[in-house]
Amino acid sequence: MLLHQVLEFASGSAPDTDALVFGDRRWTFAELERDVARMGTTLAHTVARNERVAWFSDNCPELAMALYAVPRAGALLVLGNIRHSAEEQVDMLRSSSASVVVGSAQQLARLIPHAQELHQVRRWYCLDGTVGLADALGTTSDALPVTVLDVADLFELSAEPPRSGLDDDTHVWLIHTSGTTGRSKGALLTHRSLVAAATNTLLARPLADDDVYLFPFPLFHVAAYNVLVHHLGRRPVVLLPRFAADDVRAAIRAEPVTTISLAPTMLAMLLEHPERSIEDLSTLRRIGYGASPMPLDLLRRTLDELPEVGLAQGYGMTELSGNAVFLGPDEHRRAAADEPWLLAAAGRPAPLVQLRIADDAGNDVARGEPGEVLVRGDQVCNGYWDNPGATVEAHHGDWFRTGDVGRIDEHGYLHIVDRLKDIIITGGENVSSREVEDLVSTHPDVGAVAVVGLPDPTWGERVCAVVVWRDPAPRPSDESHDDSTADDSPDAKSDAAKSDAADVEGRARDLVEWTDGRMAGFKRPRVVVSVPELPTNASGKVDKRLIREHLGVR
Repeated sequence: MLLHQVLEFASGSAPDTDALVFGDRRWTFAELERDVARMGTTLAHTVARNERVAWFSDNCPELAMALYAVPRAGALLVLGNIRHSAEEQVDMLRSSSASVVVGSAQQLARLIPHAQELHQVRRWYCLDGTVGLADALGTTSDALPVTVLDVADLFELSAEPPRSGLDDDTHVWLIHTSGTTGRSKGALLTHRSLVAAATNTLLARPLADDDVYLFPFPLFHVAAYNVLVHHLGRRPVVLLPRFAADDVRAAIRAEPVTTISLAPTMLAMLLEHPERSIEDLSTLRRIGYGASPMPLDLLRRTLDELPEVGLAQGYGMTELSGNAVFLGPDEHRRAAADEPWLLAAAGRPAPLVQLRIADDAGNDVARGEPGEVLVRGDQVCNGYWDNPGATVEAHHGDWFRTGDVGRIDEHGYLHIVDRLKDIIITGGENVSSREVEDLVSTHPDVGAVAVVGLPDPTWGERVCAVVVWRDPAPRPSDESHDDSTADDSPDAKSDAAKSDAADVEGRARDLVEWTDGRMAGFKRPRVVVSVPELPTNASGKVDKRLIREHLGVR
């Protein structure tokens, strides 16, 4: 099944059922299929087969349509992370050779000043019109450095049959994910992988006939596959521009919403909202959580405060086109009753997914023993964009290497116990430790650095830079230091120690400020720890295990 055929299927059997809700705007499945077909037809006359169409904006109906329409045109949708810096976004556009860019005025105002570097971009579309873009750039429409079209022009042509020659293995979405080597990698998702992921989720989490789903995640994440899940199940999707606890509360009451997906951070914000009332979440029947580990205290609090709500955990990643392992509501209830060990499990694999736990050589380990989690199934992505080396490295035969260390217990449940990939998960975003290290190491005062994640009750983890400074910064008194007249009194030594501490604190503060604008805000170190040297293992490599132990992190 191709992605646009999901809508054709839903429209054929439930044409008048709501498919997409955005504020006071609504589309039935018949209306959504029509608009997707028009956008796809227009793009098919604009781009060649396999050309890249990049999108940068908050969630909006047009982006939801693009999930289907760009693949319908035979093009590849590059989902741009709007939380990235302009430099990171420009690098992504260059590496993907995107020829069409669609975005909000705010986002395009960051990119268009780099238009000369992005000579491959032939068309720019603005969601807010050229006037909005001109205002964002502080100029006039006539003075824009490139020709910008209104997003309404994407719906210019009447619907025609989709571009011929499309098949299940055609690349449809390109989503960049943090890599262990620093630079992000673009995972290539196909019709087959996304439909398989949606099907697996429906099999693991069946929908009720009256379900209304609220989507608070950014559509530029792989979490967007949940839109496909609910459209394949012919159920409405309520879309928010971005997550805000007040907006989520209002949307749940207005629709009313029965099911929602949340990162642990989002769930905590909802439960801790100062104006929360019983009615806020009263229509909810299920909360699916994922994106980062769930703190056990938050999980137990949710079970206690929302006893009628079924909790469902999903374990997955971009390369798996969504979730592949599930822990359902019944298991959460059992955990709350007399099987608390279940709270630590990721769940069991979906029906159409196979799991293995393997050693470094790719051989199966004994039941209960830890090893790397390997996954096989149609929902595995088709490799990485323009990176054959990474594609080969990510596979052991036809098995995908997740980079996570896990074990399977005697009941068949997967437990994630560690991760091989040096990734920090903060607020549902993946951060490559290597990427942060590469930047921080270029600061003139930094001699060496290692980046790790520290537990955070709100964001899951915070980025911590452990730094060895270059030559110690001189204290003011050092310029006239004379051994023959040096003051060795206890008070003088205490003052010197205080001065040293203040200097280190100042350097740490300056380092954090220096990273501002050089990378996405969520990637920047929030904690800087100064050490005389970084611990190393027998082979001379930095031992982050010892660093975490030193910081009290397991």
